[in-house]
Amino acid sequence: MDPAVLDIMLSGLPTRKDDNLLVGFDYRDDATAYRLPSGEVIIQTVDFFTPVVDDPYDYGAIAAANSLSDVYAMNGRPLFALNICAFPKSLPAELWHEVLRGGADKALEAGIVIAGGHTVDDTEPKYGLVVTGIANPANIWSNNGARTGDVLLLTKPLGTGIITTALKSESITVEDAKPAINWMKLLNRDAALALTDLGIQSATDVTGNGFLGHAAEMAKGSNVKLLINANAVPVIDTAWSLAEQAKVPGGTKMNKLYLGDYVTFEGVSPALQWILYDAQTSGGLLFAIPRNKLESATESLSQKNVFYAQIGEIVEGKGIEVRGS
Repeated sequence: MDPAVLDIMLSGLPTRKDDNLLVGFDYRDDATAYRLPSGEVIIQTVDFFTPVVDDPYDYGAIAAANSLSDVYAMNGRPLFALNICAFPKSLPAELWHEVLRGGADKALEAGIVIAGGHTVDDTEPKYGLVVTGIANPANIWSNNGARTGDVLLLTKPLGTGIITTALKSESITVEDAKPAINWMKLLNRDAALALTDLGIQSATDVTGNGFLGHAAEMAKGSNVKLLINANAVPVIDTAWSLAEQAKVPGGTKMNKLYLGDYVTFEGVSPALQWILYDAQTSGGLLFAIPRNKLESATESLSQKNVFYAQIGEIVEGKGIEVRGS
């Protein structure tokens, strides 16, 4: 959702203080963390969206991976999920079977079951999951945990929003989009597991608000400045030519409008600026790694064959500064 619209929707809502609510709306975190009477902490999230690809199985798998990502981004372990389905009756049931099969297979890959859900008739298809997980209360990652001196690591390349929009308009082929589809189907599980016990305090997943939108949530929540090395940011190859032609989705344009002058650029091409604002689906995890933990973090990621790029650092100040050559 457009973050500006979300701000309006959430503004002034009645609230109740609850000391067991460890993570809520305050810093736009990926999920909610709630402490049970037993002392254990559950994490819960919900995410669903319209199709980003034509293949129904891939759509289901991507939507499930995207929903699960919110739990991984808070250093949680998913326990089970529920389907959310808005499927037009006018389309064949076999098609929706494939969507659900894609989601179920991805859930099995994550080691959980889909325990039920709810289906409604709608004019536009939508699918996703409610995911419930569990976390160590002493080791939850959040947007407000980044500290000056931390190093920023990103675990998937950018550009999926630009690529899937081009696929919908038939500006590119399914074969062109295949690398992006594979990245979107990839669980963030191994990236989270690799860094779970390193004393990291801040992480987020990169989804609809784009890299810069989610980075801004981290910067604002932690009251710090993010300094990004534009030349180190990983990008899916297919996105470059599309971004150079400013063929970008509406959500990407809204991300740029919403962030305004909170982000500054120096020596960064217009194409890369669009990619940094691009509204992602099932993107990677953005970690703020304490500098004394960086070597251990990169070694652990490499051992688990997890892609990563070191893209910047946390400094004193406010906002985001992106520097190129």
